[in-house]
Amino acid sequence: MERNFGRRFPAAAVAGIWLYHGLWCKLLGRCPEQVEIVAAVPGLRGARAKAFLLGIGVVETSLAVWVVSGRRPRAAAAAGTALVAGMNAGGLVFGRRHIPAVKTMLAENAGFLALAWLAAEQDARAPEA
Repeated sequence: MERNFGRRFPAAAVAGIWLYHGLWCKLLGRCPEQVEIVAAVPGLRGARAKAFLLGIGVVETSLAVWVVSGRRPRAAAAAGTALVAGMNAGGLVFGRRHIPAVKTMLAENAGFLALAWLAAEQDARAPEA
């Protein structure tokens, strides 16, 4: 047991980040700048932008649960990577003026995805308990 102490810390950190962005920022609406970015997408103004953002929040919160479950960790990392890449691309194409520090955002997301893949590899290689 002691040899495995802390093995799931990276997965817990990844899940916490998904939970923060999904639940706190989107579902609870605590990051209003995200609505502005989504509203910059053609056809996603007003209530549509909020509904779309809530949908993303549900997906992100679900990813947090998936990561914590430890099931199919590489698939979870791949899904998270696709989501982050899609959101970054959409944000840069449509809502760049609402992103104050593009380079910082991209660096943070690269670091987050590196952690997500590290956690996935650790979980994938761990012996079943």
